[in-house]
Amino acid sequence: MAAGCCGVKKQKLSSSPPSGSGGGGGASSSSHCSGESQCRAGELGLGGAGTRLNGLGGLAGGGSGSGCTLSPPQGCGGGGGGISLSPPPSCGVGTLLSTPAAATSPSSSLSSASSSSSPGSRKMVVSAEMCCFCFDVLYCHLYGYQQPRTPRFTNEPYPLFVTWKIGRDKRLRGCIGTFSAMNLHSGLREYTLTSALKDSRFPPMTRDELPRLFCSVSLLTNFEDVCDYLDWEVGVHGIRIEFINEKGSKRTATYLPEVAKEQGWDHIQTIDSLLRKGGYKAPITNEFRKTIKLTRYRSEKMTLSYAEYLAHRQHHHFQNGIGHSLPPYNHYS
Repeated sequence: MAAGCCGVKKQKLSSSPPSGSGGGGGASSSSHCSGESQCRAGELGLGGAGTRLNGLGGLAGGGSGSGCTLSPPQGCGGGGGGISLSPPPSCGVGTLLSTPAAATSPSSSLSSASSSSSPGSRKMVVSAEMCCFCFDVLYCHLYGYQQPRTPRFTNEPYPLFVTWKIGRDKRLRGCIGTFSAMNLHSGLREYTLTSALKDSRFPPMTRDELPRLFCSVSLLTNFEDVCDYLDWEVGVHGIRIEFINEKGSKRTATYLPEVAKEQGWDHIQTIDSLLRKGGYKAPITNEFRKTIKLTRYRSEKMTLSYAEYLAHRQHHHFQNGIGHSLPPYNHYS
């Protein structure tokens, strides 16, 4: 199941329904996310296996409705009408999605990784080489070269997101990922191109944009169900909420860990924003918030600029089978 992650417009938060679209994700029903360039980590519409999720947001491409629905990581379907509101079924914290044991990742000094995993608990899995691989895949696609060979980093399965930003102000350019654990070699290859070319909020990337790009790889870990919708930490946890809308349908929405902090939101603002992005149009009360089922998770994130990618490839030119010459680096505009 693919999920979307980042949007482009800062939201106005309110407990009453928004005017106009009613908090939906627009005609495309893709969910958007709030990231460092005001990207809205939006609703994830997982109507079935293989459904892509935009950036921090929602369905990539078709779909119906103004919010995106999301099924749990281990199942699909969206709940039919007539479901009554009830508190979350379990109050204990339980692992919802197990992630692989820590793998040794290649060391790199190119860029610092930001992680919301417990400090010192295990070695970071995400690495600069993963971002380099994403750049390799995109570069080969845009220039018509044969795709790079299998990379050397671990191929353990993880839920993952690939995010592209552009320019000095790091504007969102594409962000799509999945909450289903995928082997990293195939998962990064797939979502590199999906996020670069098929994020419905943006036109497909072009060669001219390459020198101004930043690539981020996020690996999601430590999924836990919690009984209190406030039981998560801003800047540490990503959250996925599940709720029953005013029509009796099950809906879900998510924000990656960095979103609430970047937007300056507290717990309530984040929850209310997710409800609106998930398509909930009725007034939001504290009683309704208590009916939400919330899953919290962490992530490991690595970001690399195109300049850093080129510097790395100049020293490891044939590491992933990239035998052709890379274009000259142009300064960011």
